[in-house]
Amino acid sequence: MRTTICFTVADVQGFKDALLEWSRQYHEVAWLDSNGHKSSYSSFDALLAVDGLTGISTDAQHGFKDLSEFQSQANDWIFGYLSYDLKNDVEYLSSKNYDGAEFPELYFFQPKKIISMQGEKVEFCYLNMVADEIETDFETVTKGTFRPEEVNASVGAVHIKMRIFKDEYFSKVNRMLSHIHKGDIYEANFCQEFYAENLQIDAIRTYKKLNTISKPPFATYVKLFDKHLLCASPERYLKKTGTKVISQPIKGTAPRSKHDEIDAQLISNLQTDEKERSENIMIVDLVRNDLSKSALKGSVVVEELCKVYSFDQVHQMISTISATVPDDADPIKLLKETFPMGSMTGAPKVSAMKIIEELESFKRGLYSGAVGYFTPEGDFDFNVVIRSILYNATNKYVSYAVGSAITAKSVPEKEYQECLLKAKAMRQVLEE
Repeated sequence: MRTTICFTVADVQGFKDALLEWSRQYHEVAWLDSNGHKSSYSSFDALLAVDGLTGISTDAQHGFKDLSEFQSQANDWIFGYLSYDLKNDVEYLSSKNYDGAEFPELYFFQPKKIISMQGEKVEFCYLNMVADEIETDFETVTKGTFRPEEVNASVGAVHIKMRIFKDEYFSKVNRMLSHIHKGDIYEANFCQEFYAENLQIDAIRTYKKLNTISKPPFATYVKLFDKHLLCASPERYLKKTGTKVISQPIKGTAPRSKHDEIDAQLISNLQTDEKERSENIMIVDLVRNDLSKSALKGSVVVEELCKVYSFDQVHQMISTISATVPDDADPIKLLKETFPMGSMTGAPKVSAMKIIEELESFKRGLYSGAVGYFTPEGDFDFNVVIRSILYNATNKYVSYAVGSAITAKSVPEKEYQECLLKAKAMRQVLEE
């Protein structure tokens, strides 16, 4: 039984900042922020879930089955993530590359406290608690009287290392191109890891800096005991509302310019770039195929194809695909049928994932997985974990990864530069 009370706040951004600071006291935190990006598919401006009553942490083996059982038993809101390596539960695959971050492959929790924001309206939704506790928490957040100690960050230079160097990156991309030219795959997302060891950071403070730089529509901060995700994602993986399911893959990236004329030209160049459009369209076809597995016949529709959206750091080419599913569609099955998201694998999906595992030098883990939530009604919304920092506080290990889509027309130097562009914000906030 959940108790819900609504409030109105005058300083929306101030209340959001205070909420995040207030969440420091809890071991389990999931924060989702749309950063003011409005669309017909937005459900809220910000959403915070804290203080797990029940939870599930598991590896990839039978991961979706275990999640289905947990979701059915909770019959409530649950928040958490699906790591990329759940691919091994979907297909006969494995993950044997180095894993420095050491996150569980799946983690969800049922929060005692959920706070959602829509404009100036704030809704507190608490499980098995009296109204007085909500009133007290609202007052505490509003007045900013709860200020837990911040984590003392490491002093001195931050040494960010590369898991592979430029020459090796070129060699691996050329090997991937060889697979493409032989017809093994049409496209694959090839990623590389940047990392720092023996580094202590204040995760919330670093997340805030990253979010301020990027202001993306699917920003997320997740804390699960000593594991932290600092995510500035511009991409939605999958959202279900009633019988409608949508996916919004991103393929195609261009830099921003401070000069309006140059920026407009960069948008125009991206819109007409044959390689970038072909990347996007290939993934759209893959997503259409994935959604058709459970969709009602003839209901899969491409609502937007290759539309360019502008963010603070980059321009991105995004498509929107929707489908109608039966009233009794199993939400976990919908995720399993479409996971991992095509924008982070390639096509054909299974062949691409095998080649990715062979050529990449790190275990992706939560990177290129998904963070989101399920409602009691079985609806859900998940982002794609990109433009993100993973932090294991116990091991003092910090990691961020970036990638690009390799197609027959790819030039290794250009792909490398695209990776550096995507990595810029993460490096900046860690080195400040």
